Amino acid sequence: MRIQPLFILLLVLVFGACGPFNKLEKSTNWEELYEGANKYYQEGEYNKAIILYDKVLPVIRGSEKAELADYNYANCHFKTKRYIEAAGYFSNFYRTYSRSPLAEEALFMNAYSLYLDAPDFNLDQQSSQEAVAAIQNFVTRFPGSASFERAMEMLEDLESRFEEKAYHEAAMYYRLKDGLYPGDFYRACIVNFQNFAKDYPESKYNEELAYKLVEVGYVYAENSVFVKKEERLNDALKFATNFQRRYPDSKFLAEVKEYEADTKEELESHMKTKQQIAERTAKAEAEAAAQVAEQPKTDNK
Repeated sequence: MRIQPLFILLLVLVFGACGPFNKLEKSTNWEELYEGANKYYQEGEYNKAIILYDKVLPVIRGSEKAELADYNYANCHFKTKRYIEAAGYFSNFYRTYSRSPLAEEALFMNAYSLYLDAPDFNLDQQSSQEAVAAIQNFVTRFPGSASFERAMEMLEDLESRFEEKAYHEAAMYYRLKDGLYPGDFYRACIVNFQNFAKDYPESKYNEELAYKLVEVGYVYAENSVFVKKEERLNDALKFATNFQRRYPDSKFLAEVKEYEADTKEELESHMKTKQQIAERTAKAEAEAAAQVAEQPKTDNK
């Protein structure tokens, strides 16, 4: 006779309801609950341990048994990948038991939990910033820790995510410059490229962005209104000079020199126009002054 799967499930539920964990969960004996929570923790049954710790921790708060139970409770959440909750519990443990032998490990686990919860570079990095702060707090308080190098590797990884995010944001403005409002995005490109170089001076992306800064600087200046054109053309020349000084063997060097030559030509043309306007303005002002001087003066009556 074949036993139906539904019948098997019902048997599991019936016998499970009478199992040792269910009996223990209903217990009001806190010592029994405490021992049971520790037992399930040691066996890797972390969800069951959490349920029992939830019942016993309020009872043993302040006793000598609370320290280990609080640490295990935090670690249960970590083991079940509830990283935000785990980070909070490890942080509370460190504040409560700062002199405990487990305090150093708890502070590291607080940082590690936040690190594991940190998102990829293309998402909001607020939680990553919190992880960085936690890691820096750990390495400051425990510079001789065996976990110091591991913490620094985590910090380096998070910094690389910030760098990737900043690079892709800069690249986004570069793509948008060909849209409906190019002037705004050219200006945004210039600001973002310069800020990126300041924030990440050793980045592998700096050469590429420095080249794009030359390109964007020239086009932005070329299309500027007359009164701002000279200043922006001079800025574009500075971008080209700085690029050639920093990357003399760059694959972008030929293009940079072309932009530099075009910028100089544009600036020369602009200065000639500016001189002509100044001469015409001076001539017009002189003629107007002469006409005023030639008008007969009348006596006041």
